[in-house]
Amino acid sequence: MKQRVWANAYLLLTATTLLWAGNAVASRLAVGEITPLALTSLRWVFVCSVLPYLLRRELAQHMPVLKANWRKIAVLGALGFTVFNALMYIAAYSTTAINIGILQGSIPVFVLVGAFLAFRTPIGRLQALGVAVTILGVLVTASRGDFQVLASFSFAAGDLWMIIACVLYAGYTVGIRTRPPVPSLVFFTAMACVACVVSLPLLAIEVWTGQFFWPTAKGWLILAYVVIGPSILSQLFFMRAVELIGPGRAGVFVNLVPVFAPLLAVLILGETIALYHGLALALVLGGIWIAEHRSVRSRRG
Repeated sequence: MKQRVWANAYLLLTATTLLWAGNAVASRLAVGEITPLALTSLRWVFVCSVLPYLLRRELAQHMPVLKANWRKIAVLGALGFTVFNALMYIAAYSTTAINIGILQGSIPVFVLVGAFLAFRTPIGRLQALGVAVTILGVLVTASRGDFQVLASFSFAAGDLWMIIACVLYAGYTVGIRTRPPVPSLVFFTAMACVACVVSLPLLAIEVWTGQFFWPTAKGWLILAYVVIGPSILSQLFFMRAVELIGPGRAGVFVNLVPVFAPLLAVLILGETIALYHGLALALVLGGIWIAEHRSVRSRRG
């Protein structure tokens, strides 16, 4: 049974996106149970207490390449792992898990824009339309469907933090296109070590400003989920799926995160899906479909 699951890319990718969507729910559950920077820092402390030991031979083997690319690894680990997660956990204090999940759906479109800015990757008319539609969905989410909020730019702080987090994660995604030639798990472990180091000063600031408190029992359980699920298992599942069906087909499944996150938020947190959520989700996913449909047709042509 385990072998069949490990050989089924679609089950692995579904589990991956569920774990990632669960991170949005965990960010809301963490409010009042564990502080956001403690959750960010302890997450990578525990990951780095396991993976570097398990991969010590592989890390030693590829250390010359890692050292030669340490600047890139440092930037990518800081942006993609430390800052993105810290901003998500901070955002959860003033927005819903539904909003966090839907806003994450904008990342593929921000990646498209980032690839154009970094590599001058062409954006066709349909792709530009997809970008516009997705950004409209982001604005609907951030404004809660209230056009007065949109006109006055008086968005909730949590939504703004999450949008910034998504832009930074898109930058990380664009950056890993030119990652050093090492195995994926070795590269992930190196970035996790960077994330751990970078997060410690942030945790120190949280302690110094009096915002820190020791996690409650529930806080420790949330931390355990974040370490085991989104941090370790999802990475193993996703990398195995990429081996089975390739990065292009596997990447499409990321679009399930903004679908699963609202569903989990309703089931676990009891949050309510409003009409504007449905409209925003349709716009975000529709924009991604337009952009990616054009991209697929271009590759086939």
